[in-house]
Amino acid sequence: MLLYTTVGTNDLERAGRFYDAVLPLLGYIRQKQAPDEIGYAGRDDVRCRFWVVEPFNREPATFGNGVTIALVAPTRAAVDAFHAAALAAGGIDEGAPGLRPFHASFYAAFIRDPDGNKLAAVCERTE
Repeated sequence: MLLYTTVGTNDLERAGRFYDAVLPLLGYIRQKQAPDEIGYAGRDDVRCRFWVVEPFNREPATFGNGVTIALVAPTRAAVDAFHAAALAAGGIDEGAPGLRPFHASFYAAFIRDPDGNKLAAVCERTE
């Protein structure tokens, strides 16, 4: 099980606005703020699980080729809302909401944040 994940940013304020718009749709809210990082957690979580950070080494943040962070969505409607909110907040479409061939109920949407980090919202519930 993962403890937490981070995505890098070159503009923490812009990234904060983006993630404040999309992560609450999947149950994450901003819990921590520091000059070089923002932490998001579930409402009942004891720690932040998703961090947006300026790189510790002060080099420019870059995204990984082949890296996707997939977040659980409670419903297909939440996947749809995540995708729409991400695009409205400056994200880039990497795959509209819909069923994928991984299995019969794998419903997902893929986006890139303003820094190029790739995320997916995934609902595996049959609806």
